Amino acid sequence: MRIRRLHEPVEACLALSQIDMACLRQERIRRIVIWPALLLVGLLPAQARSRQNELRVLIVDGFSNHDWQQTTLLLRGILQSAGGFRVDVSTMPHMGSPEWAAWRPPFAKYDVVIQTCNDNGGNGLLTDVNPKPEWPQAVKDDFVEYVRRGGGVYIYHSAENAFVGWKAYEEMVGLCWRPVDYGTAIEITGSGKIARIPPGSGRGTGHGARGSVLVRRRDDDAIHRGMPRAWLMPDLEVYYYARGPVGNVQVLAYARDSEPGLGLLWPVEWTTTFGKGRIYVSTYGHVWPGDVQPPSMRDAAVQTIIPRALEWLAHRPATFPVPQDFPTASAVSVRSQVDGTD
Repeated sequence: MRIRRLHEPVEACLALSQIDMACLRQERIRRIVIWPALLLVGLLPAQARSRQNELRVLIVDGFSNHDWQQTTLLLRGILQSAGGFRVDVSTMPHMGSPEWAAWRPPFAKYDVVIQTCNDNGGNGLLTDVNPKPEWPQAVKDDFVEYVRRGGGVYIYHSAENAFVGWKAYEEMVGLCWRPVDYGTAIEITGSGKIARIPPGSGRGTGHGARGSVLVRRRDDDAIHRGMPRAWLMPDLEVYYYARGPVGNVQVLAYARDSEPGLGLLWPVEWTTTFGKGRIYVSTYGHVWPGDVQPPSMRDAAVQTIIPRALEWLAHRPATFPVPQDFPTASAVSVRSQVDGTD
């Protein structure tokens, strides 16, 4: 618009006189004077606003039965490719060390925290680890306060398993990896409705073999708006009988487990709230020890849902575009390797 307004005096002068060189010289001088000012007053503030609008993300890692180092590298690569995110990492030091005692992730500086830590698992990288790692109490207190005041948290894959007995965390997550008598489970009926399973009924949490799984979304929620109603995802674990306080769990998407003799429908994406904060949980993005560039992280759906979930968690519109290569109900969509990783 500014360029057109600058051109208007030239057109007016030419209309009054076909060869009014004096008017043209005057307009050239005006352009020389005004354009630098426009660059400073117009373009630079726009660039500053763009930087200010970057979504600030903190990945918290340091321990898991999964490959948390590869997970962090892949997450950073996905968000780097997506654009509009400034990502930092806070890695918990060795438990019991002076560095661990002084470790304080600055949660309040960030719009969203991606929580990848998991202390609940006797396999993978936690085999024979004793005692199990955990956050200092001061970090737990800071985390609870951050969410209560309005912070957003992405509970990443096996972080859903973590921190047995930390009631505030379990309330945030809603559905956790827990024994059969620990809390309520949620099953999805064939018509897409919620069925609650009381403590002691059914099984404890588990999952069958990973594979390509048809995911269905329940409603036209903000994160999934514009996506197909169902799509295939590669290398997916569907947790059955995830349990917890349930509370205000909103199931966004669900899928059928691969456990022999079971074959029921369970949540694979859900949200909760805690105070003023928002929490998003999914079982997507499995990265096992030794995995490098796994299809679970190169999936076009995962690379679309992660940025959109982060936008929603930060109380912003989910505007990251749904790409043309988004998977369909009959075909997965696995991209080339994630850039920016080792």
